[in-house]
Amino acid sequence: MLTIPPKVTERAFERLSEIGAASQGKALRVAVEGGGCSGFQYEIDLDDPKDGDLILEGSGEKVVIDDISLPFLADAVIDFSEELIGARFVINNPNATSSCGCGTSFSM
Repeated sequence: MLTIPPKVTERAFERLSEIGAASQGKALRVAVEGGGCSGFQYEIDLDDPKDGDLILEGSGEKVVIDDISLPFLADAVIDFSEELIGARFVINNPNATSSCGCGTSFSM
């Protein structure tokens, strides 16, 4: 089965550039772990790229996804959102059948 890699918006790459991720030798790591109120949860952090990671590049910045998380993020969109409640990286995941209000937990 072919896994369509997630897409990263220009706005997300611009935010990584603003915080200087690449200049620190870091990438935005997006991972999926068991847990959260809906069964799975996103872990989003600055991290070092590792062997076996899928690396998505843009504007001189990198987003990395490990091979275990990749199927859960197939065809998802990684974006950056600024709202009254705060600014954060967000994931629009077409594979999620439901999610909870926190925005980091989902089920499939």
